[in-house]
Amino acid sequence: MENAKILERLKGKFPEAVVADQDCRGDLQVTVSVDALIEVMQFLHDDEQLAFDLLVDVLSIDNSERRRSPRFEVVYVLVSTSSYDRLLVKVPLDDGEEIPTVTGIWHSANWAEREVYDLMGIRFAGHPDLRRILTWDGFDGHPLRKEFPLLGKDFDKKWDPDTIEIR
Repeated sequence: MENAKILERLKGKFPEAVVADQDCRGDLQVTVSVDALIEVMQFLHDDEQLAFDLLVDVLSIDNSERRRSPRFEVVYVLVSTSSYDRLLVKVPLDDGEEIPTVTGIWHSANWAEREVYDLMGIRFAGHPDLRRILTWDGFDGHPLRKEFPLLGKDFDKKWDPDTIEIR
């Protein structure tokens, strides 16, 4: 389906929810309000003409160095396995604002949302297992945020292989 037809179908169903759209290297990119996210995503998944049945990735962007507001954007990369269409859905978020999980629509969102939480600190409301996935439980901070030190942090405990518990 052509990008214009995808956009027309989406805006026809959610005229206020789609706040912006643009072409991104041939793929349609839409910006959706956080309040309408679940309803829009469920429609994209369930609609027989659109059928975006595959969530490829969930990623996030920290706009703080660009001094853009809101600070974060969460981006969902969707694919329709029947028409091979790709769609990028962006959701702008302020620092500290939660976004609803889409794990009830696509199970593949589980680990991707955990990664975004771990590395950027964006919380997904309703996530079944929102905990760190790449850093350890006691890790302080979120390493992909712009304010995180480039050289990392100096940790209290130095590496000592003799203290590792063998399980």
